Amino acid sequence: MSNIRLFFPESLSINLTSKLDKSQSHYLSKVMRMSIGQNFSLFNQSGEWEAKITKIIKGVVEFSIRKKIRSNLNEKKEICLAFAPIKLNYLNLMVQKATELGVTRFIPILTDRTIVRKINEKRVNKIIVEASEQSNRLKVPQLEEIVKLDDFLKFNQKTNIIFGDLNTNNKKLNIKSTEPLCILIGPEGDFTTQEREKILKLKNIIPLKINENILRSETAAISIISIVTFNLLS
Repeated sequence: MSNIRLFFPESLSINLTSKLDKSQSHYLSKVMRMSIGQNFSLFNQSGEWEAKITKIIKGVVEFSIRKKIRSNLNEKKEICLAFAPIKLNYLNLMVQKATELGVTRFIPILTDRTIVRKINEKRVNKIIVEASEQSNRLKVPQLEEIVKLDDFLKFNQKTNIIFGDLNTNNKKLNIKSTEPLCILIGPEGDFTTQEREKILKLKNIIPLKINENILRSETAAISIISIVTFNLLS
């Protein structure tokens, strides 16, 4: 069985015959140089399936589903990452690593000090899918629309939020709840004093200091996600 995994958003079932899109077809036939008769796998949130290349016509790969490899029966804990958008290369890195580490939802937020105020959703979603393919995930994380910080706080009054806070003295994290949680990371320059006060008024907020040094936004996000996922595995 090939270790090549591709995300396929449509329904999958045994004996299904269908086609890959042009990008995935090019990847299999030209980049990976796969040919008719060879196997690869397709996945989505329903599970993972073994597929066989049956035809390659004008560069488009046709396939048939042979068998189901695994089911997505055990849903892992929902972890969202709320973050202020940052410059493209750093954003790409953060999204890629956060996907690999298990984040299930991305929420871009606008704060007073947010510099980048738009996101190329198509590009970010492409990175999310590629990172999911590489990291053996079945459920591809969701990218939500940008929201203002005040709206994020309004709609997450009861959410368990782990707040990366350089100014707190708390350095311990003990997560036992099975409820969804959200990680909140500030922009370059951090939250303003007024914003921090609003955040700390939330009922289920957990301020957490992850380092004595001032970290870049993407470094802080990757670090705190690693701490959270390690805590959940312990």
